[in-house]
Amino acid sequence: MNTFFKWLTNLFPLWSVLVTIMAIVWPDAFSWYSTTLIQIGLGLIMLGMGLTLTFKDFQRVFLFPSALLGGVTLQFVLMPFLGWCIGYFMGLPRDIAVGLILVSCCPGGTASNVVAFLARANVALSVGMTAASTMIAVLLTPFLTKFYVGERVPVDAFALLQDILIIVILPVTAGVLLNHFFYKAAKKLIVISPFVSVVFIILIVGYILSQNRESIIDNWRILVVSVLTLHIGGFSLGYLFAKLFKFNEESCRTVSIEVGMQNSGLGAALASKHFSILSLATVPCAVSAVTHCIIGSILAMFWRHRVANKRD
Repeated sequence: MNTFFKWLTNLFPLWSVLVTIMAIVWPDAFSWYSTTLIQIGLGLIMLGMGLTLTFKDFQRVFLFPSALLGGVTLQFVLMPFLGWCIGYFMGLPRDIAVGLILVSCCPGGTASNVVAFLARANVALSVGMTAASTMIAVLLTPFLTKFYVGERVPVDAFALLQDILIIVILPVTAGVLLNHFFYKAAKKLIVISPFVSVVFIILIVGYILSQNRESIIDNWRILVVSVLTLHIGGFSLGYLFAKLFKFNEESCRTVSIEVGMQNSGLGAALASKHFSILSLATVPCAVSAVTHCIIGSILAMFWRHRVANKRD
C-alpha cells in the first residue's frame, strides 16, 4: 500500500499536465469546485504536513534564522525586479505586464509548502518563510507595486493574516501536536498524506484554469512565455543565490521553491479589485498559479527521487 501511494504521488507532474488539458477542453468538469473547497483542501494539506514535523524542526529554523531571512529577502527583491524586466523587455501589453508584476510582488503561497513537503525540503523553513513573507507583504506588496507599476494597491492586512492563520498555522500546529502526542496514528496517516496533497493541488489547478479558460486561450502564447520565464527564473535564481549564501541542500531547495512560487490567488484578488479597468490583469495570476504548480511538481519529483536514490 505504501509503495502504491508513493507511485501515485511521484506522478504529480503527469497529473498536473492532464488536469491542465482537461480544464481547457472540458472546463465544466471543475464547476463543482469552489473557493471554499480550496481553503478546506489547503487546510487538510497543511495538517498532513504538520504530521511530519516536530517542535524541534521549528526550533532549529528560528535558532538559525539566516535561511529564513535570506529567503524572504530574495523573494521580495528578485521576483518583483524579474517581473518588471520581463514586462519591459518583452514589451508586454499593459494589462498583462501589470498582472505579472503584481503577482511577482506577492508573498509566498501555501502551495509552496506542499511542494517543499513533496520535494523532501525543509518544510519547517518553508512554513516559516510563507508566514513571514505574508506578514511583510502587508507593507511590501503595496510599496513594490507602486514602485514598479506606478499605482499603489492597498492590501487588507487583517484578511491576509487571518488566511495564513486559518489555512497554514492552525492546521500545521494541529499536525505537529498529533505527531507529538499520537505518534503511531500519525505515522499511519503520513503514508497517504503526500498523495492527498497532490489530489487537492491538481483540483485547485483545474478550477483556476477552468475559470479563466477564454482569456487564456485568446492570449496563450504571450502568457505562457512571460509566466514561464518569471517562474523558471524565480526557481533558478532562488536556488543559485541560496547556494552562494552557503545554505545546506535542504534549505537551498526550500528557498528555490519559496522564491519561485507566489500567492497567485492574492495577486488575482488585488488585480480584480484595484485594476478592474485592465481587463486582462487577473489572467497572468491565474496562469501563474498553474505554471508554478507544474514546475514545482516536476522539481519536487526530481529532488524526491534524488534523495531516495542517495538513501538507497
